[in-house]
Amino acid sequence: MTNPNDIPAALAANDMNSATSLITGGTRFVRACLRQPVDRTPVWFLRQAGRYMAEYQAVRRHHSLLEICKQPALAAEVTITAAEKLDVDAAIIFADLLLPFECMGLPFEFQAGEGPVVHHPVRTEEDIARLRTDRASELDYVAKAIEKVVAHFKDRLGIIGFCGAPFTLASYMIEGGSSRNYIHTKTLMYRHPDAWRCLLDKLNTVLVQYAQQQVEAGADVLQVFDSWAGALSVEDYRDFVLPATTTLIRQIQALGVPVIYFGVDTASLLPAMRETGADVLGLDWRTPLAQAWHGLDYAVAVQGNLDPITLFAEPELIRNRVRNILDQADGRPGHIFNLGHGIVPNTPVENVQHVVKFVREYHDEKASRGVASHG
Repeated sequence: MTNPNDIPAALAANDMNSATSLITGGTRFVRACLRQPVDRTPVWFLRQAGRYMAEYQAVRRHHSLLEICKQPALAAEVTITAAEKLDVDAAIIFADLLLPFECMGLPFEFQAGEGPVVHHPVRTEEDIARLRTDRASELDYVAKAIEKVVAHFKDRLGIIGFCGAPFTLASYMIEGGSSRNYIHTKTLMYRHPDAWRCLLDKLNTVLVQYAQQQVEAGADVLQVFDSWAGALSVEDYRDFVLPATTTLIRQIQALGVPVIYFGVDTASLLPAMRETGADVLGLDWRTPLAQAWHGLDYAVAVQGNLDPITLFAEPELIRNRVRNILDQADGRPGHIFNLGHGIVPNTPVENVQHVVKFVREYHDEKASRGVASHG
C-alpha cells in the first residue's frame, strides 16, 4: 500500500523540483486524494478496462463478465493491461458493483442488451429480512485480484478498490435492474422508511467487510459509486440516503484509506455529498469544475470531469477541453483528472492515451514558464 507520508520533506514542503524524481504514480494519486501538494495532476479513467480496448475484448471472447470478476488472475490481467496501455497514475480493480448481491442471497445475471437483471427483486419487508449479511467472505476473489495487481505495480500506481453506495445497490435490488423513474425504490423509501433503513443497514454491513478485504489486500483508495443518486431530490437524499452513506464512508476511512465518492448528475447534491466526509468527490461533466469546487469551498478534493464523449473528437479539441479543466483547477492541491463518467464502447484508445499525454504536457508547459501552483 502506498504511504503518502513516505515522501521526503522536500516534497512535503512543496519543493517539487528536488523531489520530483522520487514521487511515483501511487504516491501522487494518494497525495492528491488527501489534498496534499503533488508534482503534477494525477490522471486515471472511470471504466478504463472495458469493451473499447481490444485486449479486453479478446478476454471476453472466452469468458463472461462475471467469470472475469471471479477469477483473480483474469481480473488482475485486465486491470493491469489497461493501466499499462494508458500509462495512468492509478489502476481500479476490475469488478462489478453488484457482486455483493450473491453473498446476500440475491442472484443476478447480465442479459445481452439489458445489463444486470435481478430475477427476484426485493420489494417487501420479508424480502429484506431474507437477505444475508454473514457471507461477505465469499467475495474474497476481489481481494485476491487486488493482491496480484499490487504485487505487479507495487507503488508505481495507486490501486483503487471500490464498492457500490447503499442507495444505488438498493435501487438495483428493488427495481430488478436499471430504471428511469425508480418508482419501486422511492415507493419503498417513502412508505416503509423503517424497512428502507434496514435494507441500507444490511448493505452497509456487507460493504464494510468487503471494503476491509480490499484494503487488507493492498488497495490504496476506495471509490464508492452512487451511480443513481442523481435521481434524488436534495431533500430525499438528505432524509433517506445521507445518513447511511456517511456511515459507510466513515467506516471505510477508519480502515486507513481515503474514499472517493462518485455519482452521476449530482450537481445539486454536491453540498450534501460533501457532508459524508468523503476525501474526494467525483464530478460529472455537466458542471464546470471551477464552479463545483468553489461551491464546495475547496474543502474536499475533486475528481473529473471531462465528458467521455469528448474522446470521439479530434485531438486538438480534446487538448483544449483538457486544458480548460486544468485551468479551472488552477493548480490547487486535490485535483485528480478523470472523465465525468466511464469510457464508453468504441472510444478510440489513442484518444484516451492523448488525454494522459495532454495532462502531462500541461504541467510541463507550466513548469517551463515557472508558473507556481497553489501549495
